Amino acid sequence: MRKITLLLLALVAMVSVANAKKKAKPRVLVFSKTAGFRHDAIPQGKLALLKLGEENGFAVDTTEDAGKFTPDNLKQYAAIVFLNTTGDILNDGQQAALEQYIRKGGGYAGIHAATDTEYEWPWYNQLVGAYFLSHPAQQTATLKVVNHEHPATKHLPNDWVRKDEWYNFKSIVPGLSVLIKIDESTYEGGKNGDDHPMSWYRDFDGGRSFYTELGHTKASYTEPAFLQHVLGGLEYAMGKQFPKKKR
Repeated sequence: MRKITLLLLALVAMVSVANAKKKAKPRVLVFSKTAGFRHDAIPQGKLALLKLGEENGFAVDTTEDAGKFTPDNLKQYAAIVFLNTTGDILNDGQQAALEQYIRKGGGYAGIHAATDTEYEWPWYNQLVGAYFLSHPAQQTATLKVVNHEHPATKHLPNDWVRKDEWYNFKSIVPGLSVLIKIDESTYEGGKNGDDHPMSWYRDFDGGRSFYTELGHTKASYTEPAFLQHVLGGLEYAMGKQFPKKKR
């Protein structure tokens, strides 16, 4: 009788653990360490992402501690966000942990200066999709939404007029699934011509990657259209699959 009781207790415990796992919210790690220019919008960006999590059923941890990049710690996250990171921010072991995380099916989302990060790490160039080259003064420009099938852009108009800091890129990875381009005829200082991507996504090395160039200004993080854009990119990075269109 005692054995049966113990067995029943063990089964109840197993069911409780399984139910707890089912109910656990997916988690996102927001990383905003800088080793170069530091954007003054980072605090607003953290708060906005925390709010997106609260409103959309996922938990958000924020950190600037690169020591969090270990295989054991990263495996708890559905996606990792590089929020306006700059410069060389991960050592060799931490880089290896991120590579392993992506190869095991993890998700990455880069916001704005994520392309101004880790220039000496070729794998990261492939993950983020491009490297920053330069930018003109902040100004209003027209963005061209070229894919409305993705949750990051389905809410946007064909022509999205807004003010931000517009990056020129080098080392643009071929085959990106571009979501948004910028019309260089609508502002001063563009250097990528007619094919100037601003946001994209791709399956990469076993995982998923989303990037948006938008998000320099503090005002961005109170802008509903921009926040929905980021949320859609996060949904993809966290594991939802959507049709791809290549550039």
